[in-house]
Amino acid sequence: MTVPRKELGRKGEEVAARYLQKNGFRILCRNYNCRLGEIDLVAVHKNVLVFVEVRSKSSDVFGLPQESITRRKQDKLRQLALLYLKAEGKSGSSCRFDVIAVLFDKEGEVKRLEHIIDAF
Repeated sequence: MTVPRKELGRKGEEVAARYLQKNGFRILCRNYNCRLGEIDLVAVHKNVLVFVEVRSKSSDVFGLPQESITRRKQDKLRQLALLYLKAEGKSGSSCRFDVIAVLFDKEGEVKRLEHIIDAF
């Protein structure tokens, strides 16, 4: 039985957050929402503000999770990050965009997690 898409996304974000914390990241915000959309995770690692896009899939038949991040999505994430920086008074902060791709098996267990640092 496969996990419904929204639930899979939430589960992937939770797996990603735990992975980041285990690897020395401090999570500042989950699901930052504004008029333009949402940033999955905002974290700090070694004095760098990291905007994290999490992609989860239950199969790689139609490609890997990270392959679904289009140029348009990257541009939108950049705009969202600028709004976040302004809203939080962090303009001028050193920042980057990471991607965490989580592939689950049919039972909903993590099959593979890939962390792409400075993805775009």
